[in-house]
Amino acid sequence: MSVVNSVPPNPEEICTQLQRQTLQACKVAQMAAGIVAEGIATGVSSLLDGVRQREKELDALDREIDQGVTSVITKVTEAHARELLACLKFIIGLERIGDLLLNCSNRAAAVGSRIDLQDIRDLTLMASRLEKMLGDVHDALQQRDLNLSLAVLRADAEMDRLRNLVFMRHLDQHDNTPRQESFHVLFMTQSLERAGDHAKNLAEEVCHLVSGHTVRHVLRSYDKPVEQMFIDDLKRKHNA
Repeated sequence: MSVVNSVPPNPEEICTQLQRQTLQACKVAQMAAGIVAEGIATGVSSLLDGVRQREKELDALDREIDQGVTSVITKVTEAHARELLACLKFIIGLERIGDLLLNCSNRAAAVGSRIDLQDIRDLTLMASRLEKMLGDVHDALQQRDLNLSLAVLRADAEMDRLRNLVFMRHLDQHDNTPRQESFHVLFMTQSLERAGDHAKNLAEEVCHLVSGHTVRHVLRSYDKPVEQMFIDDLKRKHNA
């Protein structure tokens, strides 16, 4: 009886597959953020059911990438090992983003249209900004583009600004105006802001992967801190 020898998988092929799965995970998280933005804006809670499915997809990709990296990282070159570690860091951050978006969507479905219009606008804007950040993170990783990574860092400053606006509106009520569903709104805002932080961390990982330096060194080479770059970007938009 003849025995067919199984050919062991090529470590470099596995590395390429893990990179593709990481990019796929970026897209899944981006879709989840888009669903949250649309669900909050329209008040259609059934839309938010899709976030749970995206979160399950991220969990599955998390397991696959974790197992894949563990099985092959000692069998590849140093350069491929750095790529694999980046994949691992990415999926950890993306899985956390998925959890935060699921938390936000659950609260959005619970409160429905009972929150103020201004809160709906700000939360929708935050979720939309997060969707754009994740799209830029995907493209930055795929194209090894430092400018896209820096764009994500600038966008995170805007996420912080929006979070502060919502918190001030609900916690510093000088006009004694009652705010509806403050508890849920604040938690949703915090979840989106934390998701933005994770997206920023992913952009910083791309900076490190491309340049070999931390984001501080990259920003220094551009001679501007993130805050100044953000201000310059606002000026360009204002003058456009």
